[in-house]
Amino acid sequence: MGKGRILIVDDDAEMRALLRDHLRGEGYATALAPHGPAALAALRDADYDVVVADLRMQGMDGLELLERARGIRPEARVIIITAFGSIDSAIAAMRAGAFHYVPKPFTLPEISLAVEKALEDRRLREENRRLREEVEGRYRLGSLLGASPAMQAVFALIRQAAPGDSNVLITGESGTGKELVAKALHYNSPRAEHPFVPVNCAAIPANLLESELFGHVKGAFTGAVVARRGLFREAEGGTLFLDEIGDMAPELQAKLLRVIEGWAVRPVGGDEAIPVDLRLVAATNQDLRTRIQDGAFREDLYYRLAVIPIHLPPLRERREDIPLLAERFMRRAAGAAEKGMQGFTPEAMAALLRHPWPGNVRELENVVERVVTLTAGPQVSAEALLLDASAAPSPTALLARAAHRPTLKDLTGEYVGLVLREVGGDKSKAAEILGISKRTLYRWEKPLAAGGADPPEVSA
Repeated sequence: MGKGRILIVDDDAEMRALLRDHLRGEGYATALAPHGPAALAALRDADYDVVVADLRMQGMDGLELLERARGIRPEARVIIITAFGSIDSAIAAMRAGAFHYVPKPFTLPEISLAVEKALEDRRLREENRRLREEVEGRYRLGSLLGASPAMQAVFALIRQAAPGDSNVLITGESGTGKELVAKALHYNSPRAEHPFVPVNCAAIPANLLESELFGHVKGAFTGAVVARRGLFREAEGGTLFLDEIGDMAPELQAKLLRVIEGWAVRPVGGDEAIPVDLRLVAATNQDLRTRIQDGAFREDLYYRLAVIPIHLPPLRERREDIPLLAERFMRRAAGAAEKGMQGFTPEAMAALLRHPWPGNVRELENVVERVVTLTAGPQVSAEALLLDASAAPSPTALLARAAHRPTLKDLTGEYVGLVLREVGGDKSKAAEILGISKRTLYRWEKPLAAGGADPPEVSA
């Protein structure tokens, strides 16, 4: 492989040969492609460190190749070369994720320097990735991730509790990852080869939840045309996870308590209790002690469930975990979207750290997934996160915040600015969403910069 693998893409045979001979002389392994489709095929077949591509080619141009190449080999660095150099094309190439832009005429040492810098950038990023993975390895348990002292304490408790069979009660706000804790308990226990069966107690009507949990015999009630085993028996040998246990009806709480006391279930309509062997893990986002005081939850059931209590802190109380979580969610979302994202700008990460995260880890994951979908460039900007605005303002909110009724032109300016923020300033994408030409959008920039007042009339 020499110093690195370089793919040269140019529809000019002489230019391809010139670059190949020069880069081979510099110690690089090189491959040639006469057009974009051949380059994409080469990238699917082999890993290249750097792609050097002409901007103007027949059929697929360099920018389209760049966009598609980043979906196949996001780690490859792309250098665009062209005889049609301009500020606009340079900006377009860099926004699309090009590492460098070299206008013709260029000298061969310029190409060597660009390739050398691209390789160094790749090596540094791969080293950073390896370091992040090492950090994650130290600060994760299964799908849970956290470097904060609070999460490290949770991990320690999970490791201690997992080998046993004691009931566990997981508490914490919505979106903190309570089911992930339940899975970590299960998959780090001797029961890991047996079923993990989750059920959301709040999602099933009370009159059906008893049958869902304990099963029923044929003919037990209208519609019971066949017998049902129930989730307690489905979880035999494994773990039954009762989520949102605080919403369980009082009469069903009493029946659950009897099951826990004897580890046997009596199906609805049945006369015989059937022994069960499983571990019970419950979770709630409610304060069960307050529910007990209000008479809505049985105190004896609470103590049966909370043999080992595990509390998950909200994300706002463990902000050290936000960068780790955000980077993991970005890698996952970018991989699914086949995008070569390179992380967050410092301003974007600062915005993530400032945000209160009322929806906790689930909200963070949704924000990252959204911004990866809407961001065209290699990095996420603070503006693209839409955090300070607390999501997009509705037309009703726009009307309410003004002392007078705004004009249609005022609202148009507001909406155009919103769309531009959502797509990270990508005017081509914004124009497509707005249903106007890119030229029209450029004409609006000046009035929008002045506060959104009196934009020109819409023209396609």
